[in-house]
Order: sequence, then C-alpha cells, then structure tokens
Amino acid sequence: MKSLIFFPEKEITLTPADAGLAFEDLTLTTADGVKINGWFVPHPEAQTTILWLHGNGGNMSHRVGRIDRSHHTLKANVLIIDYRGYGRSGGRVSEKGTYLDAVAAYDYLLTRDDVDPARIIPFGASLGAAVAVELALQRKVQGLVLEAPFTSIREMARVALPWLPVGGLITTRYDNLSKIGRLEIPILILHGDRDETIPFAQGRKLFEAARGPKTFYAIPGAGHNNTEEVGGEAYFKAMADFILRLP
Repeated sequence: MKSLIFFPEKEITLTPADAGLAFEDLTLTTADGVKINGWFVPHPEAQTTILWLHGNGGNMSHRVGRIDRSHHTLKANVLIIDYRGYGRSGGRVSEKGTYLDAVAAYDYLLTRDDVDPARIIPFGASLGAAVAVELALQRKVQGLVLEAPFTSIREMARVALPWLPVGGLITTRYDNLSKIGRLEIPILILHGDRDETIPFAQGRKLFEAARGPKTFYAIPGAGHNNTEEVGGEAYFKAMADFILRLP
C-alpha cells in the first residue's frame, strides 16, 4: 500500500540558489541512523523559523518557488527537508520514518545560534500536515500551520478507492483526527475550497476537532496544488497575521 501513499522522486532539479537565495545544504542524521538532506534558508530579519514538511510527491526541489515567496513575504528562516527515500535522503520511506525525519530537523534547529527555539513553527502541507501534527506532539513548537490536511489515511483511502475494501490492508495511519485534539497550541488550517485531492470537508473536520486557539482560512477557488497562486496576497496575509498573533 505504500506505493499508493508515497511518490518520491530522486532527482534534485532546482535549489534555492536558482531563486537567488543563500542557503546551507545539510545532511542530518535521524535517531535510527538514516542520513537525510535538508536546506536551511536564513533571513536577515527573521524572528521566526518555519520547518517545512512537504507533501507525498516529488522532493524539496519542487518547492523552491514556494520557499522563495514564503521566505520573502513572511521574513522567516526556512528549513525544508526531504523525507527518507526522497531526493538525496537515504533510507526507505515509512510513516514512522517521516516522524523521525521531522524530529531530527527540529532538533537540528535547536543547535543553531540564529534560530530562536521558542519561535519554531512547523508548516505541513498535505501528507506533511500529518508529520507536522505528530512533531507538535513530540516537541515544543510556537504554533502549527497545516495546509490541505486530511483526517486519516484510512479516510483518504475511502475517498480515493471507494470501490476497494482497502481499510483492513492499510498499516499506514497518519491519523490526524485522533491526535489534533491533544494539542494545546495555536493552529492555522489553510484549505482550498476546490481541493480535488483532499476533501475540503476533511480540513474542516480537523478544525472542529482542534482545541484552539485556532483559525481556519478557506482559499477561494484553490485546488490542491495551487493554493498560493490562487490565494495570492490574502493567502500570505493569513499566515503572516497568524504568526504575528502568536504569544
């Protein structure tokens, strides 16, 4: 079933340098000894550091444009990683592995003098939202931003493969719905109201289950992969306002 969940690509097609960004190319070691690749993009005015956890397809090179716009608009440091099996990261991808990868990235940030440990915000998109939720349960974060999150892999299987009795075959859980109510941090959920991949209703269901303080921002007319293009300035303002309100 992993082949229906993870779609890694190995080739790195762009780096932040192609967007004119200074960056550090990192190799991090996870608790189980896997070497993963990441990029740290510093911002000279940064007070906040965004830990970017991408979705299930491609690799971090496919997010360079988004990193560039977020870096400049939010004036934040950005650390993005490739999960094991993605890009230049070693190992084989798994649910547990992605959690270990995110923890390694977070723990690395604590070693940097240019990162305020009290101002680390995971940003998780799609599958990355599930990784971000688990990270927020394991480590102290200032807040949490989730874009196009799903409730669980099992629920997604019912959406994607409604004709197949796959429920009992799924060992990968990513059960956000059972976890999100345990978080006691500010949460922002962004979701395109025309998302063709992850139902908008799943994002709303997660929002209702969250304890708060919480904010839901519907991106009018946006699908799954064009949130910032369709959302434009209002999309980034929603994130910037959320970050400014954080205690």
